[in-house]
Amino acid sequence: MSVTGREIEVVASDEDASVALSPEDRAILALESPTIAGHTCKVVHLTGSSPTVAQLRERVAERIHLAPALRRRLAQDARGTPVWRADPTFDVTNHVVSHHHDDPVDRAGLRRCVARLFEQRLDRERPLWRIDVVELREDERALVWRIHHALADGTASRRYGRALLWDEAPERRLTPTQAAAQHAVDDARRRAHLAGYLRRELARSHGRSPFDGAICERREVAFAGVSLGPLRRAAKRIDGASVNDAVLCVVAGALRHWLWVHHGRLGTIRVKVPVSLHHEGDAVANRDSMFSLGLPLSEADPVARLRIIHARTSRRKAARDAEEREVLMHRISGVSPRLQRYAEQLERSPRRFALNVSNVPGPREPVSVLTSPVIALYSIAEISHHHALRISVMSLADELTFGFCVDPDVIGDVGTIADAIAPEARALEARALEAAAEA
Repeated sequence: MSVTGREIEVVASDEDASVALSPEDRAILALESPTIAGHTCKVVHLTGSSPTVAQLRERVAERIHLAPALRRRLAQDARGTPVWRADPTFDVTNHVVSHHHDDPVDRAGLRRCVARLFEQRLDRERPLWRIDVVELREDERALVWRIHHALADGTASRRYGRALLWDEAPERRLTPTQAAAQHAVDDARRRAHLAGYLRRELARSHGRSPFDGAICERREVAFAGVSLGPLRRAAKRIDGASVNDAVLCVVAGALRHWLWVHHGRLGTIRVKVPVSLHHEGDAVANRDSMFSLGLPLSEADPVARLRIIHARTSRRKAARDAEEREVLMHRISGVSPRLQRYAEQLERSPRRFALNVSNVPGPREPVSVLTSPVIALYSIAEISHHHALRISVMSLADELTFGFCVDPDVIGDVGTIADAIAPEARALEARALEAAAEA
């Protein structure tokens, strides 16, 4: 396991007090390097009478028992196996802090604050998360919540947000027996389709990814937002497509502008689409699978583009390719650790996919923190070696937000991609109406 910064502390063996890292957790840690920090980030924009740092600390301290994973830090047992171990010196004041800057910042200043925080490493002597409170103009605040990806994926982070921050009842959970009955998986059926999965998943791009470059330590972020309702209705008008199909269509349209300016050519670009395999009642930090998909950037008509994307995602979903990957990787790990490392290396190749586009559902209704309404909720995820762009999508009530993270040395004007999101969404909505009227 590759570990940057401070080494994991070796502690006395106490199996009852430790939680073993899953293979997914360990794989995420292994991706760290001098230029890859490995955490994710949620930006919670509050308005109204925003809570103070002291009030936020009190809220988190009152509710931290609802998210016991957030009191654990990395350690090693007596055998040298990495584990999560309860931090006996846990202090909420180390995890909810005021971000120091001279004056309240505007939206551009917030993006700079998020980028600078995203470049910094979380302290390995403590649980791997921190909330920086940024003072904004007009008595608003932003909570910049960094959490290491090994500690939580998008679905787990959403649960922690609900447990610690939102002004609502804690999430109801199924009993383990109910969860197992509700989410049992037919492994025999999945194994029968492994060969087809390999043919679909291991396709390679014909050329080098436009986002393939040497990654440095610096980051730049950008945000965009659209209304969820109109985009959902537009998707349904076109062959019953999903919101995620529409998201990929809008992203493809936004990428067209950047690629044409910087590369003068368009074609098909492969994206990795994460798929959550969490089920209600589980307590694991990471349970994501994925499949790769070609986005037809050369298609200018958003409706035609959506139809192509919908057909491709439908085939992948019908074949349950995300589940197939989980079965395959589990089988490989049981055959040979060396073969598993090779398979993981193959999966990360920039010829397999150019960028990651994740879409995590957020709160379905408006939420608040200590009575302060949340007016925007953004997600930012770390880029990786040879993948200088990462796009994270999250919903809050009827708002769909896009968070962009880039290496600015490879992609120097991420704002042009973010600025194209809303116009592309409006173009899709308008064309979908026309297509429905013509049908």
